[in-house]
Amino acid sequence: MRMFLFLAAVGLSATTLLAQPKPAAFDASKRPNNLTDEQLMDLVQRQTIRYFWDYAHPVSGLARERSNIAYDYGDEVTTTGGTGFGVMALIVGVERGWLPRDTVARHLLKMVKFLAKADSYHGVFPHWLHGATGKTIPFSRKDDGADLVETSFLFQGLLCVRQYFNANNEVERQLRQRITWLWNDIEWNWHTREGQEVLYWHWSPNNGWAMNFPVRGFNECLIMYVLAASTPNEKYAVSPSVYHRGWAQSDFFKNGKEFYGIKLPLGFDYGGPLFFSHYSFLGLNPKGLKDRYADYWEQNRNHTLINREHCLRNPKGYKGYGANCWGLTASDTYNGYAAHSPTEDLGTISPTAALSAFPYTPEYSMQALKHFYFELGDKIWSEYGFVDAFNETKNWYAKSHLAIDQGPIVVMMENHRSGLLWKLFMEIPEIKKGLQRLGFEKP
Repeated sequence: MRMFLFLAAVGLSATTLLAQPKPAAFDASKRPNNLTDEQLMDLVQRQTIRYFWDYAHPVSGLARERSNIAYDYGDEVTTTGGTGFGVMALIVGVERGWLPRDTVARHLLKMVKFLAKADSYHGVFPHWLHGATGKTIPFSRKDDGADLVETSFLFQGLLCVRQYFNANNEVERQLRQRITWLWNDIEWNWHTREGQEVLYWHWSPNNGWAMNFPVRGFNECLIMYVLAASTPNEKYAVSPSVYHRGWAQSDFFKNGKEFYGIKLPLGFDYGGPLFFSHYSFLGLNPKGLKDRYADYWEQNRNHTLINREHCLRNPKGYKGYGANCWGLTASDTYNGYAAHSPTEDLGTISPTAALSAFPYTPEYSMQALKHFYFELGDKIWSEYGFVDAFNETKNWYAKSHLAIDQGPIVVMMENHRSGLLWKLFMEIPEIKKGLQRLGFEKP
């Protein structure tokens, strides 16, 4: 397996990185110090990309759900949504010269060929796939079929791949063509459940619509409605009313109240977990993005500021919270897994929360990054970047990594630094038309 060896923060070519032998064991205490801010961001992005490169499933190339074996399926559990985040991270690796373009293109072509033969339902992939066979691994007893949200996260990434790998050679032409085929096959209108004005999350060939989950805002699923409006296949298109009467109609869509003196335009009180402002906005650029409901830069920045302010005020008195240590989102925790937020605060900090907020709060995110790396690094720095979470009150530090948490760190740090994924996604012709159909103003 191809391995990086991070002997220095900067300066090693992709060829050098791939040629190094795998170290016997990772020693966080030997991590580089005396780094500038730019060198530190380079190192964190490069190290985190390894999750999607070194640790990719060897048969399919898909991203594994997590780094620790779980769910009685061993390490065969791959994630469709996490793969979408991962391919965006690989684009960053290529653009910055840390990975060779031709090797990554061949890897991605292998992946999309695998997806073409993997289980899908009306063109929609399940949440989990067996990484060697492409067969569905049930996410829960009745969730054994199509997952429209995870598929949307996957295609947010694949469409960026199609946009980025634009060379006139056989591998990149095939890559673009095959992604377009998969994109055209998604039956978005099937998920309106016979013409209702809302999109449903799940459908199963064994259980039908038994999950019964119409997706209404505001949460991480905005990208699903944007993609549904953007499909080039008119046979499977949905009308704008599905967005306006489905997504934008719920008891928790509009907010408008202040929390800690900060106005929150949309969503649950106190904003919910921070991944709401990350997952859909890996590709969607919220700068200048507005519709009749909100300014999405204001929404995402204020959501982040409320979350951070809660950690500063620390009403439950948890150890470690402060200006340098903040960020509540869904992650592993000391007693399982939880969607951490100001209203569900267990004392667990997830590095992905503050680091994926870099575009919204660059100064505050850099404070957190330096604390995580320089002061807590012996406990939370690893061969794949930062571990998933930690809780100093409980003296608990995860050993695990999750694809859906590692990917946004790389992508959102890059959007802060260069806007790369935002530029790619917002230049996709179908996306431009889809946003226009839904009434968005965009940058």
